[in-house]
Amino acid sequence: MKIYVTDALVIDLDSEQWECRACSAVLGSARENYKRFMVLRPHDPSEIHAPIIDPERYEFTFAPDPQWLSIVEYYCPQCGHMAEAEYLPPGHPPVHDIEFDIDALKAQWAAREALTAPVLGPDFVTPAHHHHKGGH
Repeated sequence: MKIYVTDALVIDLDSEQWECRACSAVLGSARENYKRFMVLRPHDPSEIHAPIIDPERYEFTFAPDPQWLSIVEYYCPQCGHMAEAEYLPPGHPPVHDIEFDIDALKAQWAAREALTAPVLGPDFVTPAHHHHKGGH
């Protein structure tokens, strides 16, 4: 069964693999940080945030200092779909921002119907055994 994690990532619970949601490429073990399997593109922050005031005249221009900040984008190695972008101190390893207990996910989804597309908000119906208390 596949579960939708983000706009760019899916976990196949049967194979325990991360997959690209755009092209279905298998990326790697869902028990690891998905970013290990992505193509990284670091940026000088001034490529994204241009100085607001003249850097020839002012030391501080409202643009992030590249000695303090790096912007890293993560892409699917198969199709190039961007999965994430993060702001990091230079040299910092990728943040491990999504970590699931795969065994617990398998148990949770064992009683659910497989989804063919992400479902959000009021269209999502919780399993029948889950009821709100309070009489609504």
